[in-house]
Amino acid sequence: MTQGASGMTHGHTQPYDAPAVPAPTVPAPAGAAPKKPGRDRYLDLLRSIALVRVVAYHLFGWAWLTVLFPSMGVMFALAGSLMARSLKRPAWGVIRGRIRRLLPPLWAFSAVVLVLLFAGGWDLSKDPDHSGAWGLIEMVNYVIPIGAPPFPWSIGSQSGLLEDTWAVQAAGPLWYLRAYLWFVVASPLLLWAFRRAPWPTLLAPLGLTAVVGTGLVTIPGETGNAVTDFAVYGGCWVLGFAHHEGLLAKVPRYLAVSWAVLLMAFGLWWASGHLGPDGWDLNDIPLAQATWSFGFVVILLQYSPSWQELPGRLAKWDKLVTLSNNRAVTIYLWHNMLIMATVPILDRLYELPFMQGDRAVSALDSTYMIWMFFLVWPLIALAILGVGWIEDLAAQRKPRLWPDGAKKKRARAGHRAA
Repeated sequence: MTQGASGMTHGHTQPYDAPAVPAPTVPAPAGAAPKKPGRDRYLDLLRSIALVRVVAYHLFGWAWLTVLFPSMGVMFALAGSLMARSLKRPAWGVIRGRIRRLLPPLWAFSAVVLVLLFAGGWDLSKDPDHSGAWGLIEMVNYVIPIGAPPFPWSIGSQSGLLEDTWAVQAAGPLWYLRAYLWFVVASPLLLWAFRRAPWPTLLAPLGLTAVVGTGLVTIPGETGNAVTDFAVYGGCWVLGFAHHEGLLAKVPRYLAVSWAVLLMAFGLWWASGHLGPDGWDLNDIPLAQATWSFGFVVILLQYSPSWQELPGRLAKWDKLVTLSNNRAVTIYLWHNMLIMATVPILDRLYELPFMQGDRAVSALDSTYMIWMFFLVWPLIALAILGVGWIEDLAAQRKPRLWPDGAKKKRARAGHRAA
């Protein structure tokens, strides 16, 4: 499950309605004012950055983006922190709530993909990779993402409305839903182990990655992919526990950062000797991804300022940060499809009268992917308006078309004025 930008990729974000990720539960200093409850806007900002990075990675395929900002490690850590807070309540209710928030947006996405697949002529019974009873069983993954869903590697034609690999691209983000679901189910046991043996539980996923992510032990098929995903990002998930439980805050910053930098340096060293087909793409190098992401997350959480509001110039991004956090699942699920949808739209530009000259055509050719990047965001906005409200239904809230927090801010301002 670690292909490059043209296939099922690990460059990615968080499939749940994104409530506040709490600050670590460490006692406040004597005499300090109690901290008001609310969203941690620093962590909200990290999630938004991760979403933008995911879209850019899947569009441009730049391997260096996986080094610049390891989105998945960050997002799994945020999810782990939130899960640790939620598990103050009965575990079964928490797991059921997480699954409930995840599934309806997935069902809407799966319905569109399956309609397009069957309309395009895909016949599951004739698919050599997915025919028979097992192929029918695999279809369950479009409803509950416990494994990998079936899809054709080529459908239609390259000259069609969507390129012939569109199904591969559309299914690409679904690997994360599987990993997230298994982390949620395993969290009660992981948190129990963490509270009794924090450091072994925190570091065990890195050891497991060294076994299953280096070829030392090979597990075939999708089972191997799932185990590798669990190992690679398990450390970041448990780091979320450590953040919430206050363990990271107890480690001297110089010591935590020093060890994190050493671990990240090891990750880059390992990557240098195990480059994949896309070079420095850490998604193709499990042990490098695990160690680099782990160290990166440790540093981010050590320096976490726990903002109640975005400060300074960042405040102008407040609405977009709020919107992206409230619609993280929608953006994540649909962005690959929408990237592909930019192509037939941009291709219409070649038909314009002033585009008949070689110079104009050459200029568009050279900037084509940049235009794709700018065009995909209005398409994502349309997806938010069209299907984003399903996230509210899944969370058992009143549906909202554009939840950017503006109404709440106006309400608070009116309350203060009164």
